[in-house]
Amino acid sequence: MPRMKKSFLIALLALAAGGGLLTSGCVVRERTVYRPVPATVGTEIIVTEAPPAPLVETITVAPGPGYVWIGGCWVWRNHWVWARGHWAYPPRPGAVWVAHRYEYRNGVGVFIRGGWRY
Repeated sequence: MPRMKKSFLIALLALAAGGGLLTSGCVVRERTVYRPVPATVGTEIIVTEAPPAPLVETITVAPGPGYVWIGGCWVWRNHWVWARGHWAYPPRPGAVWVAHRYEYRNGVGVFIRGGWRY
């Protein structure tokens, strides 16, 4: 290998290694983004049938501090659809997750949307 080409490759490798060392100590700042709550939270929907039995889910490890587990449940979308459980970050400090629920009132089934409450 010609001497000039070899010294160029060595310099290039040294530069790449040095650049990696310089950037390895960088500080990353996290940014919290708060999203507005959808207008449908708390909405009551008359349903034609009771939901099926809940499915069993495995709760995984939280992706980071401050995340809340939102368990899976049956959601009414003109028929019952299973919404899988997941981790979510509250939209703002002090927010509490209230689960969707089904109630039977005076012979009528009602699905009540849950959501973040303040």
